[in-house]
Amino acid sequence: MSSHSPHGQSSLRTVQVLGGGNAGSSAHVRSLTAGLVARGVRVTVCAPIDADDTYDFRGAGAEHVHVPRSSDPGSVAALRAACTDADLVHAHGLHASFRAVLALSGRRTPLVVTWHNRAHAEGARAHLLRLLERRVARTATVVLGTTSDLVDRARRTGARDARLAAVALPRRRPGEGPQEECEQPLPKLRAELGAIGRPLLVAVGSLDRHRGHDLLLDASHAWRELDPAPLAVIAGEGPQRAELQRRIEDEELPVRLVGLRDDVSELLAAADLALLPGGGESRSVLAQEALHARVPLVATLTGGVRELVGDAAELVPRGDARAFGAAVVRLLGDPERAGRLRDSGTRQAATWPTEDETVAQVLSVYDELTQPRPMI
Repeated sequence: MSSHSPHGQSSLRTVQVLGGGNAGSSAHVRSLTAGLVARGVRVTVCAPIDADDTYDFRGAGAEHVHVPRSSDPGSVAALRAACTDADLVHAHGLHASFRAVLALSGRRTPLVVTWHNRAHAEGARAHLLRLLERRVARTATVVLGTTSDLVDRARRTGARDARLAAVALPRRRPGEGPQEECEQPLPKLRAELGAIGRPLLVAVGSLDRHRGHDLLLDASHAWRELDPAPLAVIAGEGPQRAELQRRIEDEELPVRLVGLRDDVSELLAAADLALLPGGGESRSVLAQEALHARVPLVATLTGGVRELVGDAAELVPRGDARAFGAAVVRLLGDPERAGRLRDSGTRQAATWPTEDETVAQVLSVYDELTQPRPMI
């Protein structure tokens, strides 16, 4: 596949547009940037400055342009200027895609958008999100969905061309080493969390309603009666923190909120089970990291999760706290079943696309949209 423009012009120039609020999409853009640059593509990443601080797009060989998360005229103008002379623009996530649609208005620059997850909102804001989805889907040249559900949604919303995207879980960069290199030994980490002599359950995600932490708290009543009672820790921050903390204290639940963590891989390595209670996950980073780490996973059943993990996890009906709690209790009491899930998780993870395969698919889309078509 070519990464160069025709007729001796300079190499293909792409602009990657990122809102910067989603860890999975940010890590994907960093990985994609490194792969594209290695293949001779010039990359500009338009994202908030804190996203570059965290993911080091410039370290991957890209130019970084600070574009705030908002879609105000100033942000759109900055993005429009950054997209001048771009051969193709690739936006990630609904809000970044909408900014790209506004910035490219009146231009013929091909626009690729990747939907990593379905956007969530309630009330009037949910109606606004549906309008944004429709505008983006109908304007984009190609919509890439990370799950079949997202591809189907794009088509129902009016996408002219919607395709399933290969999206790899990026390898860790230097300084984010594997668990055996972490400074804090796992027993010490378990002690810090208060999980010595008791099972440790780990959930990760922003403290937003769609993440399903309410369901996790409901389900914890099922394992509260075990001896010793397992401890569930939730890593993340968000608007539900005060409400969740109040419930934990009032109901005396074996759950602890540990805030934002930069050692999620170590938390998983120390865990007996990983928990994914939300019903809105598509290509869950937690699910991927759990299977890679050989940690048994209990997850809410959605199309995206089933497509990702297959039979390598305990999947329970969406919104069923009783079933979720029962699955946790059952798995903790069945070491043989847990061992089978570890093995099947390793096999399932081996079927996922690699970073090279992800870059190759994206580059093939870029070439398709930018290479001149022969005259017939």
